[in-house]
Amino acid sequence: MTNNVAERKTFVYFLLCAITLVIFLRLFQMQILNQKDYEEKSKENSIRRVEQIPLRGVFYDRNLKLLVSNNPAYTLRITPSQYDKKLNRLLESVLDVEEGYIDKILYNNRHYSKYMPIRIKRGIDFTVVSWLEENAERLPGVDYIVEMQREYLEGVNGSHLFGYSKEIGPEQLENEKSYYSPGDYVGYTGLEKFYEKQLRGTKGFKCILVDNRSKEIGSFKNGAEDVNSIKGKDLVLSIDAEVQKAAEEALKGHEGAAVAIEPQTGEVIALASSPEFDLNQFSYVTPKDYFRELNEDNRKPLFNRAIQSMNPPGSTFKVLAAIAALEEGIIDSNTTIFCGGGFSFGRFFKCHGHHGSINVVHAIEKSCNTFFYQLIFKIGLNKWAEYARKFGFGQKSGVDISHEKSGLVPDEAYYIKRYGKNWPKGAMVSLGIGQGELSVSTMQLAKYTALIANDGKSFVPHIVKGYLDDKTKKLIPLHFDPIDVGISKKTFEIVKKGMYLVVNGGGTGTALKIPDVRFAGKTGTAQNPHGKDHALFIAFAPFDNPKIAVAVIVENVGFGATYAGPVAKHMIETYLSQDYKKKKTENQAPAFDIEMGGAKIAD
Repeated sequence: MTNNVAERKTFVYFLLCAITLVIFLRLFQMQILNQKDYEEKSKENSIRRVEQIPLRGVFYDRNLKLLVSNNPAYTLRITPSQYDKKLNRLLESVLDVEEGYIDKILYNNRHYSKYMPIRIKRGIDFTVVSWLEENAERLPGVDYIVEMQREYLEGVNGSHLFGYSKEIGPEQLENEKSYYSPGDYVGYTGLEKFYEKQLRGTKGFKCILVDNRSKEIGSFKNGAEDVNSIKGKDLVLSIDAEVQKAAEEALKGHEGAAVAIEPQTGEVIALASSPEFDLNQFSYVTPKDYFRELNEDNRKPLFNRAIQSMNPPGSTFKVLAAIAALEEGIIDSNTTIFCGGGFSFGRFFKCHGHHGSINVVHAIEKSCNTFFYQLIFKIGLNKWAEYARKFGFGQKSGVDISHEKSGLVPDEAYYIKRYGKNWPKGAMVSLGIGQGELSVSTMQLAKYTALIANDGKSFVPHIVKGYLDDKTKKLIPLHFDPIDVGISKKTFEIVKKGMYLVVNGGGTGTALKIPDVRFAGKTGTAQNPHGKDHALFIAFAPFDNPKIAVAVIVENVGFGATYAGPVAKHMIETYLSQDYKKKKTENQAPAFDIEMGGAKIAD
C-alpha cells in the first residue's frame, strides 16, 4: 500500500514537472524566440496600416496649359478580417446598391489577404462619408479613403489621346502584385496606359492607432513609421490645346482622324479621332449603360482611328512613287509620260483627265493617274515597297500611345503567298495610285508628310515632350530616336514643288489657299467597297520653313479636297496663328527653360 502511494506521488511530481517544463518552453518560444512575430501581430490588433494612394501625374500641353488634372473623390473599403457580414444590408442600403453587391465583391477578392482592405464603391458622396464618420464604432472593418478622379480642360476632349484608367484586372494584378492592390485603378488606353509607371507614382502608408472598437485614436509613434507617397510625374505633352480643339471641332459629325506633327522634332501637335466619347464618364466609375451604348454604336467611338484604322492612302501615295523613281534615277524632273485619259493593262484604267505629255511635278499637281499607273512598273514592286518602308509604312510609327497597328505594304512575297507564283501583275496598277491591298493609318501619313517637309529627317513621332521636375519645375525632356530616310535633298525639292502647285497652281487643292501662308499639300480620294469614298489630305506649312505637317482621313464622304482639306487647313491656320502669338509673347517674357544634359536651352 505504501509503495502504491509513493508511486502515485512520484507520478504526480513528474507530471507537474513535465507540465511546468512545457509551459516554460512555450513561454520561452513566445517571449524570446518568436517575440518579433507576436509583436507584429499585437501591432496589427492595435495599429491600422492605411495605404496612401499617390496623386496621379497630370498632363500639360506644349504651352504649359493644364489639360488633365485631378479632383478628390471618396472610396468606401472593407477589411474582411474585421468585418461582420451582418452589416451587408445596412451598408447596401446606405450605398443605394442592389442586395448581394457587397458579397459579390468580397467573394471576387477572396484569394487575397483578409487583412487587406477591399474597395467596395468609388465616388461615394459626402452624405455617405458623414454617415460613416458618425457610425464608425458600429462598423468594424469599414472605412473610406480619398482618391483622385480625372478632370479635363473644357473644350478639349482628347478621348483617344489621353485615354482612361479602369480597375485593374485579375491577370495584371497577379503579374504586378508587388505594387497594385485589388481595386486599384490602372491606365487602360492612350497615354494613361503608355505612361502608367510614370503617372502612378509610389504608394505610401500611415500607421494609425485604433481601439478594440476600431475607432481611430491617433497616429502611431507620431508618424515615425509612416512612409509618404510620392506623386506621379507631371507630363508635358507636345500637343497644342488650340490645334487639338480645332481638329476635334472640324471632324465633328464625321468618322475619321487628323494628326499634326512638327517636322523637325517629330512632336505630335494634335491627334484627333472621331467620333469621340466623353472621358468624364470614365474619370472614376463608368455607368454600365454608357459603356454598353459605346460598344453597341456601329460607328465604333472607342476605336482610335488615328492609329488603328487602316485605309488605302489614295493619291497621297503618288508622292512616294515619285520619290522612289527620282531617287533610283528612273526619271528626272524633265521626264514625261503621255496621258491620253488612262492606261491599258488587261483592261482600261481611267485617269480623271487627258493630260498629254506630263512630267513628275505636274503629275503630282494634277494628280495624273496615268503617270503613276505606268511609273510603278518602271520602279518595280519590291523597290516601291522598299521606299514605302523607308517612310515607316507597313510598321508601327513608334508613337508613344497604346494599341497602334502596322498596316500593310504588299510586295512580291506577299502576292506569291496569296496567289502563287503567277500572281496577277495588274494589282500593281492600283498600287501605283495608292489603292489595292495597301493600307495605312493617319499617323503613318502624318509621319510621311513630316519627313517630306523636312527633307527626310525627323524623330520618331511622340506626344510627350518630357516631365516636370517636382522641385525645380523644369522640363526634363525624354529622348526619341532620330530618323533619316537617306534620300537626296534634290529629290525632295522636286516633289515638294509639285505639292506646292497642288494648292498654289492649277492643282486639286487650289480652294484651300490660306492668305499670307504658302503651303504645300496633296489630295487623295480612296475607293471604299463598303460605301462612299474616303477623303484624304496631307499638307505642310509654311512652305519655306515647315513648322507643321498634317494628315487627315475622313471616311465615307467623297473627295479629299472637299472634306479632308478644310480640316487640315483649319489646323494649320490655328497653329500658325498660335505660333505667331507665342513668338510675340516670348519677345516680352523670359523663355521657358528646358534642362537637357545639364545645360539649359530656350524652348
